[in-house]
Amino acid sequence: MEDGGGACYFTASELGCAQHMRSVLSDLEPFRHYIDPSRTQVDKDDVVELIAGAKVLQIDTMSHQITVDSCYEVLTAAKKQGLTELTEAAYRFMSDHLLEILREPALYGRLSAHERDLLLRTRMDGDKSLMVAEINDVYERPRSRPPSRDSSRPQSPLSVVSLEEDRMIYRYSETSGEWKPLARMPQDANTRGCGMCTMYNYLFVAGGIRGDRGKVSDKVFCYNPITDTWSEIRPLTEPRSQLKLVALDGCLYAIGGECLFTVEKYDPRADRWTPVAPLPRGAFAVAHEATTCNGEIYVSGGSLFYRLLRFDVNRDRGISVFRYDTVVKAWQDAGSLEQEQPLPFRCALVGNRVYCVNRSRTLRCLLDEDSIRFDPQPLKAPPEAKGALFPFVLSLREKRE
Repeated sequence: MEDGGGACYFTASELGCAQHMRSVLSDLEPFRHYIDPSRTQVDKDDVVELIAGAKVLQIDTMSHQITVDSCYEVLTAAKKQGLTELTEAAYRFMSDHLLEILREPALYGRLSAHERDLLLRTRMDGDKSLMVAEINDVYERPRSRPPSRDSSRPQSPLSVVSLEEDRMIYRYSETSGEWKPLARMPQDANTRGCGMCTMYNYLFVAGGIRGDRGKVSDKVFCYNPITDTWSEIRPLTEPRSQLKLVALDGCLYAIGGECLFTVEKYDPRADRWTPVAPLPRGAFAVAHEATTCNGEIYVSGGSLFYRLLRFDVNRDRGISVFRYDTVVKAWQDAGSLEQEQPLPFRCALVGNRVYCVNRSRTLRCLLDEDSIRFDPQPLKAPPEAKGALFPFVLSLREKRE
């Protein structure tokens, strides 16, 4: 109240209310920084109090503050407070950064089997997309032809000089039928003689030949299509080129390489590579192929003299497809596509569609239970692609048209 002289007086009730407001404002002081968008992180020790206060104030500004260090505390507090959206945001963050979560035993080890399965299923959700990565041909010289197949003396890829250029990853759009750039390969990645594979919806690039001097690399890079970021993970125990990289049961296997018959395994939970049984005597450790099936690794082909085994297509019939029946244990002619002078290609599977990719065209083969057929017209190839193309499949949560 105010007297005639302009002085202000408060009743005891009003004074008590003011003191209470000052106390409330003092309690909310931590939220001043928390709500401030210029502050990018919240100490995980404050998470529980902040989430409880956020629920009282009916505000949601914690979702964008989740980090690897704080995500478990956020998840626990959000579940305790019954905050469904924040709980889902915490799970989504863990799924988006699964590789980092796996490397934190104090975090991943506290998740239930159901929660671990949820993270993986969430990560694999999305549009499965055909992609290709540009890689360097180990035999390619700048402005020169590859070594002749008729050369009487075998030539090692390490003796071939090649300039490393920026390499791209392209994604094929089923909607537009066009190839579009998705990401640039990191400058430190060695795309000549490297090994590539996918696991947990990540792309891994390992080993290869560095620069122009033929030095072999032990570096391993990982691309996360959900966050559109590259990271470098634990290097190989020994440098490798011409290796094959495969994924099996949540681990990576680096197989062989030039002058190497050794094999090593990467466990993301332990974050280390460890040696496993080497290739058997008589196996070829260069220009080989490797794949996995039913919990086992299969290695075939290759050469000790740096000469690729040639896959000859029928010049009259074009491309033929053969199917192996595991019940009757026999091969059968399943389909063909007439083409003049067909070129070699690599394949990737998306659903029931096999894509055969090279730099000149993309073929699509549809697999039905009773038949196999090619699209009558070839699809486009990446118009600006350089070098050889390595096809693979990743899931994108949102379409990048």
